[in-house]
Amino acid sequence: MKSPAPRFAANDGVIEAAAAALGGALIEGADTAFEVTLEVAREHVVDAMIALRDTPGLEYQQLMEIAGVDYPEREERFDVVYCLLSLTRNHRIKVRVTTDEAKPVPSVTGVWPVAGWLEREVYDMYGVLFEGNADLRRILTDYGFVGHPQRKDFPLTGFVELRYSEEAKRVVYQPVSLAQDFRNFDFMSPWEGAKYVLPGDEKATVPEPKAETPKTSPSPAATGAGKPGPEAGPKPADPDVAPGKGQNQ
Repeated sequence: MKSPAPRFAANDGVIEAAAAALGGALIEGADTAFEVTLEVAREHVVDAMIALRDTPGLEYQQLMEIAGVDYPEREERFDVVYCLLSLTRNHRIKVRVTTDEAKPVPSVTGVWPVAGWLEREVYDMYGVLFEGNADLRRILTDYGFVGHPQRKDFPLTGFVELRYSEEAKRVVYQPVSLAQDFRNFDFMSPWEGAKYVLPGDEKATVPEPKAETPKTSPSPAATGAGKPGPEAGPKPADPDVAPGKGQNQ
C-alpha cells in the first residue's frame, strides 16, 4: 500500500511567534515560496538561534545547513542563510543575516557544534568571517588557494591550475592559460553536412579487410601426383593382389 505523504506544519502564525520570541533582533519576516524567512540583526544572531531552538511552539532543534549568497552591488554584499528544522513540528525556516568582507558574523558553534564545518565552507567560498569559530580555515579549496571562488567577481578561469608535470615528476601549480585552439568555433554541426573530419574521427574509419582465398589441399589432378613420368618403368606388381584373368602371370 502506498504510504501517505509526510505532514508538514503550516506557516500560519510562525512569523508572529518568532517576532514575539526574538523581539528587536528580528528585522523582517516573510512567507515566500511556501517557506518562512527571518532576517535578524547580525550582532544578535546567537541569541536569535537560541530563542528559535528553545521557545515552545518554535522548537527548531537542528541546524541543517549554512549557505552564502553574494550581491556585489550592495554595501553589505553577503547573505549568510541558516536553514533550521523542527523535528517535533516537522517544519523548516530560513534565518538570514547580512555582512561584508570585514564585519564578522558571530559563530553559532556554541548552539550547534556542527556549525564549525558549515561556517568554514562559507568562509572558504565567500570569505565571510565568523567571530568565535576556533578553527576558521579553508575546508574545500587546496592549500595556498588565493581568493574565494563563489564570489561573483571571482574569475571564471581562476588564477592557477593544478597538474602533474612529466618533466618535474610531481604535481605543480601554474597560471591558467587557455589555448587559442579551444576558442575557435564555426558552429556547424557535423550531423548537418560538414565536409571536414573532426579531430579524432579519423580513428573511427576502419579499412575493409581483404577477402582471402580459402586454403584447400591440392588435388592429384592439379599436382600430377600418381601419374607415371615419361621415363618411368612398368608399375611393380603388388604381391598381395592375385593376377586376374587376362593379366600377366
